Amino acid sequence: FSLDMADPETKRAIEVDGPSHYLRDASSGERVANGSTRFKARLLRAYGWNLANVAFFEWDRKTASERRELLADKLAEIGVRREPELIDAVS
Repeated sequence: FSLDMADPETKRAIEVDGPSHYLRDASSGERVANGSTRFKARLLRAYGWNLANVAFFEWDRKTASERRELLADKLAEIGVRREPELIDAVS
């Protein structure tokens, strides 16, 4: 597998998922992760990885400060404490 951001020692990763990772649900019209994206996440979690996903449609509509907050939240999901200098460097 390839991962967008990963720390193999702690088995923490963030995946940035673009449009090719999603399909539209026929009944609701909502975007849902496609089969290969869901399979990859399920397999990584089965191997003990903590994984957070950042969806393009969440990222694109945010301001710079909202993106920093989103990234901080995603990092917290996988057990990474808030480090403003790290978040500022990525956003």
